[in-house]
Amino acid sequence: MKTTQLIALPERALDLAGKWGGEVMDLVPQAGKWLETGAKLGALKSGSRIALTFVRRHPLATVATVAGAGALWYMAHKKAKEARNGDTIEGSARRVEAKRPARKTTRTRKTTRTRAQASE
Repeated sequence: MKTTQLIALPERALDLAGKWGGEVMDLVPQAGKWLETGAKLGALKSGSRIALTFVRRHPLATVATVAGAGALWYMAHKKAKEARNGDTIEGSARRVEAKRPARKTTRTRKTTRTRAQASE
């Protein structure tokens, strides 16, 4: 090696350090994204573990929930399709006023006992 190269070596090292340091500083905003993504992945992992435990312990509740969600989705899908196509069901209705029944005259009750039994 030549002497000039040995002298230039520390300068070159400082240049490289400055260059790499600048790139690292540019990555710092992305590091926040990476940290946020890592936290989301951790939450997803623990949430999936809890959900899997629930499914193993309560299979019938899981099936009922999935079936109910599917039925709700189907009804919403069908309604949206009808609204999109304009195939709404047209109908007519009329209000019927409630009427009170005619009042019956109250009669004296007939007893099943005879007078002889009642006086005893």
